Amino acid sequence: MLTNIYHTFQNQPVLTLFVIIGMGYLIGNLRVGSFSLGPVAGVLFAGLFFGHFGFKMSPGAQSVGFALFIFSVGYQAGPRFFDVLMEDGVKYFLLALVIALSGFSVAVLATKILQLEPGTSAGLLAGGLTSSPTLAAAQEAIRAGSVTPPGGLSADEIIGNITTGYAITYIFGLAGLIAIIKVLPGLLGIDLKKEAKELEGKDRGGATASVTDITVRAYRVTNQEFTKIPVSKLREKYWDGVAVVRLHRDGELVAPGTVDYLQIGDEILILAGIEFFSDELKAIGEEITAEKYTPGLFDSAQVVVTNKKIVGKTLGELNLARTFGVFLVSVKRMRIDIQKNPQLKLRKGDILKVTGPAAHIDLMGQELGVVDRDVAETDMITFAFGIVAGVVLGLFSVKIGGVSVGLGSAGGLLTSGLIIGFLRSVRPTFGRLPDAARWIFMEFGLLIFMAGVGLRAGGDIIETFINAGPKLIIAGIMVTLIPVFLGYLFGRKVLKLPAVLLLGAITGSMTSGASLSVVTAAADSDVPALGYTGAYAFANVLLTVAGSVILLF
Repeated sequence: MLTNIYHTFQNQPVLTLFVIIGMGYLIGNLRVGSFSLGPVAGVLFAGLFFGHFGFKMSPGAQSVGFALFIFSVGYQAGPRFFDVLMEDGVKYFLLALVIALSGFSVAVLATKILQLEPGTSAGLLAGGLTSSPTLAAAQEAIRAGSVTPPGGLSADEIIGNITTGYAITYIFGLAGLIAIIKVLPGLLGIDLKKEAKELEGKDRGGATASVTDITVRAYRVTNQEFTKIPVSKLREKYWDGVAVVRLHRDGELVAPGTVDYLQIGDEILILAGIEFFSDELKAIGEEITAEKYTPGLFDSAQVVVTNKKIVGKTLGELNLARTFGVFLVSVKRMRIDIQKNPQLKLRKGDILKVTGPAAHIDLMGQELGVVDRDVAETDMITFAFGIVAGVVLGLFSVKIGGVSVGLGSAGGLLTSGLIIGFLRSVRPTFGRLPDAARWIFMEFGLLIFMAGVGLRAGGDIIETFINAGPKLIIAGIMVTLIPVFLGYLFGRKVLKLPAVLLLGAITGSMTSGASLSVVTAAADSDVPALGYTGAYAFANVLLTVAGSVILLF
């Protein structure tokens, strides 16, 4: 029976691939306390298991996965990568550069000092910094022939060394970084919650409270006391800066700022998070049905910031609720939710999810950038030819001192993705790739690639681990620890970044979303995500390039 199962898997590569991906997700979701490997490492280990028993994957399928992943990484980073260099993002670029260079140097030195096999340095760098783009770029450089294996070694042997280095060091790279991020603030006496609150500039909780539910309610003014207080004072006392408040008098909508005092019988419509409706607010009068006011009120859309005049302005300056009559649900930057407090400065490519009348949202879109109403279609022409351009770009090389130097497949696809992502932010009708589509391309492409990596390296993983396992573990610990500490010292002493932003930026420089969640939990704030998104775009680019370059040392 086992023989029949084995032959079935051998003859059905699609079955094998999706079993590996499914098993990988199951392995990645297993938790020990708050720690889990995640799907990428899970798929790698599932692939190693199947590879140990002789299963293989078509190199073409693995290359397709690689292309989808690297192009999508560039596309995602494009809107921020070029613009951020013109802003204070230079600090995050320098931090990402310091961490990438220090990890690169430690991996190269450790490989030479410990006399590890050729190619292991790339695996050390990728695993120690938990960087999937580094692994993908290194593997593809060998597979495509951009980097020639040392004499006497085959491409498969080098790829096996890269994979082994990654698989063995990734666990500490992930768990070790999380542990460091957890204990470092306590060791240094840093109060992350206090720092986050100072950066947020919060003077009352309602202005930045997270919205758990959105609802609309209406009240008729019956309390005489509220007619004696100026509207400006009522706004100062009750309004949280986010809720949408509309006043109707004698059946007509009253323009904001034209009424000094409320009158008995006025009807007030409020669109807000459920937590806004306190008992104190309800004292204004009787609650009435809001149905006659709600038709057309609940359109929802995303507004993408592209207008140069808006970039750099704060949410407080824009005052979306009063200016446009829309309720701000969330703000995303580089696919990360960030705190929507009044002091938040908007950047190109930020995505503001809003609820309100469709006409109001359209007006907001005209002022800020473009309205995205969840159109599902992907611009497949741009997507396909973008990958074509990336592959072609990677084919070009120049001779320097007898050595061919070029971008390679990884660099070409990354560059193409960066350019198209940037152009999309400038001209929103170009190169449309919705969030959900980008996620599946990036995630599925990476998982196909990782499954292929595991299958190719699985045959000799045990032997390699027995021979070099302890040395790899030591080297991996150094590759994780040294960049973190150097990055922290550089960020504090040279860049003068607040610790709560710096720790977020360090996790971004090491492309570790799991570690970011630890920082945000410790700070009880989304402020660290600003540091993460600042460094993440640069880190993906730098570490992708490093994956190919390190093989030359």
